[in-house]
Amino acid sequence: MREDSGIDTLLDLHDQVIEQGQGYWLKIEAWRVEPTNQIPHGIRYALTLHEPSGQRILGYDNAHAVKPPRTFKYAGRILTFDHKHRHRSDKGVPYEFQDAHQLLTDFFADVDRVLLEVQQR
Repeated sequence: MREDSGIDTLLDLHDQVIEQGQGYWLKIEAWRVEPTNQIPHGIRYALTLHEPSGQRILGYDNAHAVKPPRTFKYAGRILTFDHKHRHRSDKGVPYEFQDAHQLLTDFFADVDRVLLEVQQR
């Protein structure tokens, strides 16, 4: 696996809580773990956006495995640990982890999109 220069940035953001306005906030958690087949990049992470009540409304993490979409072409596919949650109760959909920089880029783009949806309600 190639060196991921964004990992240091992600690790530097560990335990950060960032206000997003109107009571919304996000939290970033990231720490090194021993690389495994399930977590080959060696980073355990949880990036979450919360509404004013504290309820998570968006999350990217690799805390548990998720099944790929149920289609024939994915039959027998290995479970992925990197995934994202869009709603409070969903079990997550696979997220294709490329590197830590792309993870942060994708997360913040989704945060912007979700907050725009909230403002339009």
